[in-house]
Order: sequence, then C-alpha cells, then structure tokens
Amino acid sequence: MKKRKLTPYFFVLPGLIIILLFVYYPIIQNLIYSVLDWDLFSGTKKFIGLKNYIKLFKNDSFRVALKNNLWYIGISLFFQVGVSLIIAAILENMKMKKLSALYRTTFFIPSLISLTVIGLLFTFVFEPQGILNSFLRSVGLESLARGWLGDEKTAIFAVIAVSQWKSIGYTMVLLIVAIQRIPVEITEAATLDGASKLQTFLHVTVPMIKDTILTVMIITTSGGFLVFNEVYIITNGGPYGSSEVLSTILYKNAFVHGKIGYASSIGNIILVFSVLFALIQNGAFSGIGKKKRGETGV
Repeated sequence: MKKRKLTPYFFVLPGLIIILLFVYYPIIQNLIYSVLDWDLFSGTKKFIGLKNYIKLFKNDSFRVALKNNLWYIGISLFFQVGVSLIIAAILENMKMKKLSALYRTTFFIPSLISLTVIGLLFTFVFEPQGILNSFLRSVGLESLARGWLGDEKTAIFAVIAVSQWKSIGYTMVLLIVAIQRIPVEITEAATLDGASKLQTFLHVTVPMIKDTILTVMIITTSGGFLVFNEVYIITNGGPYGSSEVLSTILYKNAFVHGKIGYASSIGNIILVFSVLFALIQNGAFSGIGKKKRGETGV
C-alpha cells in the first residue's frame, strides 16, 4: 500500500530534478554572482553587495535598452497577439479551406527560416539604396526614405519589424489550433441566435480561447525581454547604442568586457521583469474571467 502511494512521486522525480538543476540552481547561482565584482579575465572575485544594481540603474545604456525592450514587447503584443488573432479568425472562417491552408502555410514559413538568413536579407531591404527606399521613391514618398539601420530613431523599429515578420505566423498557428478546438455547436448556436460574425468572434471565439491568448501573450512578453539574435545580427546594438536591448548589453558586459557580476545583475532584472509582467497578465485575465462569470451568474 505504501509503495502504491509513493509511485506517483517517483514518476515526477526525474522532471523535478531536471527543473532544479537547469532552472532553479542557475537562478540561485546568478543571484550570488550579481553581488560580486567578478572579472572574467583576471578571475578576481569581490563581494560588493547591491552596487552592481545601483550602477545598472544609473547607466544610460541600461535605460535605453529597457525602453527598447518595452517598445519591442508593446509592438509584438499588438501584432503577434492582436493581428495574429484576427488573421487566425479570418482564415478559420474562410469557406475555401484549400485556400485557407495555403495562406496558413504562407504566413508560417517565415518562422522556419534561420534568423541569420533573415537578418542578412533585411539588411538589403533597409539599406539606403535598398528595397524599402526604392519602393518609397517609386510611390512618391521619397521624403520618408532614409538609412533605416543607420538612423538612431529608426534602427530599433526596423529590427522590431523584422521580428514581427518572422513570428506572426507562429502565434497565428497557435491561435488557429485553439479556435479549431471550439465546439461547432457553440458557434452554430450563436449564428442561429442572430449573432454576426464580428459578434461571434468577440463574444464566443475570444472568451473560449482566453487561456491560449494568455499563453501567447506571456510567450511574446518573455520573448520581448529575451530578444537577442535579431538585434545582434542586424545592428549589433548600433548606431551609437540606440538599438541595444537588455540581452545585448548583458552579452557584451559578460563576454566582451568580462564583467560577470554586472552581467548577472542584468540577467536578474530580465527575470524579475518577465515574472512581473507574466503575473500582471495572468491577474488581468483572471479578473476578466471572474467578471464574466459574475455577469452570467455562474
């Protein structure tokens, strides 16, 4: 009898050990490193308390990077959640299912392409004599043409645009799968009650896939704080640090300047912000769910 009670714990144990070793142990180690003045090249370590964090928040490059991450998250939530949801709903409501499948594949393909290839491709798109500026000049908007990656005001937004082009198809597919799991009887009942397609979308589809939308939002937000490859490949944080993000300044401090303690403090800030935003989003969705249940008397 005792053996039977312990059996479920033995099944869970391998997964628990993996999580402890590869998630929680590194987090604890990173917290320890963040209170040290650790020079990677000389190997010297010295306890300095919270000085790395104080220095970090006084640093202009950190504030620029954090602002860029927030821009990235805001724009990504709009496109990778909002626009993806609309596209997913439209494709699922198309009567020609073969054409719908073709569109799904077309939107999804960019997410399969290597980021290195995409980065090189878009450097040709955004350069002064590139495809984008050539298009703007051809339609009489030459005043908008510029060196997109060489301009401090536009470099980060050019990188964000590349990321949306790559990722929007992936989140769209996740949302399509969620929409397909909605029982047909529910949408048919809404139609019979006289609901328009827009009303069905707002009052049936969205509430029914609320959990998936929350998951996509959390994935998008955490991805926004961890973004690295796009920035590193396309601009390397330039020009003049205007497109730096938290991950790029972490990388440069750790592996270029050898400031492991300082880089660890940046990593901890990324973790705190990611968890905080996830909790806010989860709390907001939970509040909406309670409100809906209260309105329906359930």
